[in-house]
Amino acid sequence: MFQIALERFTHKKTILQTLIFFSVFMVIYTLIDSNNLSYALMAEQFGLYLVVINIFLNILMASLSALLLSLSTIMAQLKGKESMSSNLSFVSVLFGVLTYGCTPCVIAFFSSIGIAFSVIALPFAGLPYKFISLGLIVIGLIWTYYEIEHGKCKVKQ
Repeated sequence: MFQIALERFTHKKTILQTLIFFSVFMVIYTLIDSNNLSYALMAEQFGLYLVVINIFLNILMASLSALLLSLSTIMAQLKGKESMSSNLSFVSVLFGVLTYGCTPCVIAFFSSIGIAFSVIALPFAGLPYKFISLGLIVIGLIWTYYEIEHGKCKVKQ
């Protein structure tokens, strides 16, 4: 069944949809980075290697998020139900907003919902948190693959 899902990536509609998802996620991840620390300041404080790693991770996470949402859409077309794991890419974005965001905003948000703690500085401009977000996306892809291969169809084949 996963092979059929992969074949759907040759359709123009799926390609366009995936490109739109990729673009949206690239904008989101780049905005999160720029709100945390601009690339120029990041290069000045930590070196150019960290900027390159962050940009590479943004491209990778946007690509995997787009793939995850497109696979979820294809699964909905094939099986009549959407994958629950498609929400993990959005959880990853929410996680990024809460951890990469400016410290006063995050502290204000958490104090408004009753969590009182403060983040003084995020190591390496939030890079470890980006790896956690990437992990959430990969878990979502694995989950979606499993649901496509082993999930029950609405219509028997």
